[in-house]
Amino acid sequence: MKLSYKDAGVDISEGNRAVELMKKAVASTYDDGVLGDIGLFSGGYDLSAAKEMDEPVLLGATDGVGTKLLVAQMMDVHDTVGIDLVAMSVNDLICQGAKPLFFLDYVATGHVSAEKMQKIVEGVAQGCRESGCALIGGETAEMPGLYGEDEYDLAGFAVGLCDKKNMIDGSRVAKGDAVIGLHSNGFHSNGYSLARKFFFDHKGFDVDSRIEELDGTVGEALLRPTKLYVKTVLALKDRFDVRGISNITGGGLIENVPRILPEDLDCVVQKGSWEMPDVFRYIESEGVIDEEELYRSFNMGVGMVLIVPADEADDVMAFIAEETDDEASVIGSIEPGTGVVQFK
Repeated sequence: MKLSYKDAGVDISEGNRAVELMKKAVASTYDDGVLGDIGLFSGGYDLSAAKEMDEPVLLGATDGVGTKLLVAQMMDVHDTVGIDLVAMSVNDLICQGAKPLFFLDYVATGHVSAEKMQKIVEGVAQGCRESGCALIGGETAEMPGLYGEDEYDLAGFAVGLCDKKNMIDGSRVAKGDAVIGLHSNGFHSNGYSLARKFFFDHKGFDVDSRIEELDGTVGEALLRPTKLYVKTVLALKDRFDVRGISNITGGGLIENVPRILPEDLDCVVQKGSWEMPDVFRYIESEGVIDEEELYRSFNMGVGMVLIVPADEADDVMAFIAEETDDEASVIGSIEPGTGVVQFK
C-alpha cells in the first residue's frame, strides 16, 4: 500500500484552491506600495514614502484573536474574526503614531476548507482596507493531529511607518491633561475565556440564546468585530497635540493606560462618564464578577484612550463627532500620583 500526503490528512489541492478563492480579496487591499503579487515567497513593499521623513522608523505589532475563535467556530461564522485579527495589530501600531503599511496573516487548521479560508481572508482584507494597509502575504498551515478537523487558529503581523520626531510614547503627558475614551462596541478580542465562562457555564446560554438585555443573540453579541480606530486616531494626531494613546486590550483600563503614564502621574477615570455596550451592562448587573475584575478583564466600553491638553479636549470631541464614524467621551483627567489608574 502506498501512502500520500492526502492520506496523512494534508490536501495540497484544497490548499491551492483556497489560495485561488482568496486572491480577489487580497488584491483589493493593494496600494501603490505593494511589490509583486500573491504566490511569491515573500511580500514586498516600497518604502519610498520614508524619503519624506527626517528619521523614518518602522514599527511592528503581532497578535491573534484568542478564544473568540471558539465562538466563531460554534456559530460557523468566519469573516468577522479576520477583521479582529487586523484590528488587534493595527490598533497597537497607531498608539505610537505609526501609519500601518502592510499586514500578513497565518492560519493553522486541522483541515483546509477552501471556502472557510476564503471567508477568513475576506475578513482580513476588509480590516486591511478599512485600515489603509495592504495584505501582502500569509500562510495556511494544515496540521491534522494538532488541531481538530474544524478547528483553526489565527495570528497576524503588521508593520507601520512613523517619523521618529512624531512618535507618541506618553512622555509628554502632563498634570491636568484630559483623558478621552473612544467607545468600543463590546469585547473586541479580549476577555473571552471569562465571557464564555459567564455566558455558557454560569448562565447556561448557548450562542443562539436571546435575552432581553442584549441586542441580538448571545453569539452575535460575542462575535461583534473589534473596532478599527486607525483613521480616527491618525486624523487626530495630525490636527491636535495627542500626548498619549493606549489600546485597551487584555488588562483593560487598569493595565493598559499605565503603559503611557509618567511614574508621578495617575489617570483618574470617572465611572459612568461613558455609555457601556449592552453586554457589559448585563454582566455587571448580574453581580457575579468583582468590579476590579471587570475593569481588568474587559474594556468596559472604552476601546482606545487618548490623552490631550485640557484646552484642546472640546475641539477633539467636536472633531470626532463631526468628522469620524467613532463616538467618544471625556472619561477623566491626569493628576499627580504613582503611575496608575484610579476610578472615581
